[in-house]
Amino acid sequence: MYLIIRENKEAASAYVANLIIERIKQFVPTRTRPFVLGLPTGSTPLGVYRILVEKYKAGEISFENVVTFNMDEYVGLPRDHPESYHSYMWRHFFSHVNIHPSNANILDGNAPDLNAECAAYEAKIEAAGGIDLFIAGMGQDGHIAFNEPGSSLASRTRPVTLAPDTIVANSRFFDDDPAKVPQKGLTVGVRTILDAREVVAIVLGAQKAVALHYCVEKGVSHMGTLSALQLHPCARIVCDEDATLGLKVGTVKYFKGIEQDAPAPALRAPAIHVPSRTPSPIFDSMGSRMADPMPIPAKTKLLNGHANGLTNGFTNGCTNGHTNGHTNGHTNGHTNSHTNGHTNGHTNGHANGL
Repeated sequence: MYLIIRENKEAASAYVANLIIERIKQFVPTRTRPFVLGLPTGSTPLGVYRILVEKYKAGEISFENVVTFNMDEYVGLPRDHPESYHSYMWRHFFSHVNIHPSNANILDGNAPDLNAECAAYEAKIEAAGGIDLFIAGMGQDGHIAFNEPGSSLASRTRPVTLAPDTIVANSRFFDDDPAKVPQKGLTVGVRTILDAREVVAIVLGAQKAVALHYCVEKGVSHMGTLSALQLHPCARIVCDEDATLGLKVGTVKYFKGIEQDAPAPALRAPAIHVPSRTPSPIFDSMGSRMADPMPIPAKTKLLNGHANGLTNGFTNGCTNGHTNGHTNGHTNGHTNSHTNGHTNGHTNGHANGL
C-alpha cells in the first residue's frame, strides 16, 4: 500500500481523476471488453467527478466503453430522492458523460429481497470480468463503503445497519437531522473491494487524520476497514496535507520518498472464447445478434473432416482388431495343439512301455 500526499484537496482530486483517465486509456476498452470501474459517493469524490466531466467535455476521455459499480446505497430511500446514491451519481457524473445507462450499476435499496439483490450484484461484477480499478472514500472512523467498524474483512456485498457515527456524519445531507438518515444500507464487502485489481482511496481533511493514522500506522483491523488495503498488492491512499496531521513525520517523509515506486496493476487479459459443440447464435453484451465468426463453408469443411476422421478411425480400428485377433488366435491354437499332442503322446507311450 502506498500513501500519495498532495498539498491540498484540489491537487489530490486531480491526481485521482488523472489516474482514472490514464488507466482507462492504457486498457483500450471496447464494447465487448469494457473497463470496469468501482465508484464512491459522498463529499470527498466530488472534485474527482468534476475534473472527469471537464476532461470528457474537452475530448480527453470517453466513458462509452466503461462499466461502473457503485459501492453502496441506502435501504428504503426512493431512487429519485435527492440524497439517494442513484440521484447523486446521475447529478454529479453520469448525466454529464457518455456512459451507457445500462453500464452504470448501483445497488437497489428498494429491492423486495435485499439478500438476493446483493448476491446478484456480486455475480454481475464477476460476469463483467471483475473490477479493474476501485475508487473509494473513508469515513471519519476509518470505514470504507458501508463496512462499518466490526465488519468482517472477508465480507461480500450485503445489507448492513449503519453505525451511529455514520448516521450523524451523513445527517449534513438530510437537513442536519439524524432522524431523517436511513438506518440501513447495502454495501460491497471488504473482500469485494480487495478483489479489485487496483484500489485507490481518497482521504481529505483534518477530520480524517486520526482514522488515517490508525489505517496506515497500525495493523490491519476490522475496526477500521480501510486498513485492509495494507493487504492489497496494488493499493494507494491519496490524501491532502491536512489528512496527514495524525501521522508521524517519519511516515510522511518515507511515503513521499517512495511515491514513484507505486506499482501499476497488470492489465486484464482478453477473455478466451471456447466455441460450443452445438452451433448457436452469438450475442454481444447489449443482447444484439452478431455474425458467426466462422463462415459456413469453412465450418462445414471442419465438421466433415472431423466426422470422416472419427469414421475412418473407428472402421480401421475394428478391421485391424478383428484381423489381428483371428490370425493370432489361429496361430496360437495350432501351436498349442501340436505341443500338447506331442507331449501327451510321448508321456503316455513311455508309461505304457514301462
